[in-house]
Amino acid sequence: MKCPYCKNENTDVIDSREVMGKDVTRRRRECTGCHRRFTTYERAEIEEITVIKRDNRREQFDRNKLLGGIMKACEKREISRAVMEDLADRTESKIRAKGKIETSSREIGGMVMKELIKIDPVAYIRFASVYQNFGSPEEFTKAVSIIKKGKGRNPRHSHGKSR
Repeated sequence: MKCPYCKNENTDVIDSREVMGKDVTRRRRECTGCHRRFTTYERAEIEEITVIKRDNRREQFDRNKLLGGIMKACEKREISRAVMEDLADRTESKIRAKGKIETSSREIGGMVMKELIKIDPVAYIRFASVYQNFGSPEEFTKAVSIIKKGKGRNPRHSHGKSR
């Protein structure tokens, strides 16, 4: 690793730690030339996933876009940022675990909805209305009936809420 200060190519790793909950290694380094210290983060390079949209367009999977959709659905709900981040991380992990380089936006939306119904019924309805492209009040009613039939957990009993 090249020193960012003096560009010396020899550095020593003086501390190495796994970043909790992430597939990242944090390394504290010291340059053998100028003796300044700096931090690097190491993560495995993984194959990119292509998302097949409803209209058959293809685009690169973007965790931040997924998180943005989750955050929009959870807006003004008592759901912590950590819970939303964890949902995005778990969804990405499930996609990667399938070992496919392509997946549909519908499949991704389904994974998120399956988790959101357990976390918060209102966030579930909001997310479902976008991902399932609700076009009528009947479609909203159908989504609400899924929650009423007990397929979702009472949000007051879910973990990870911020109070």
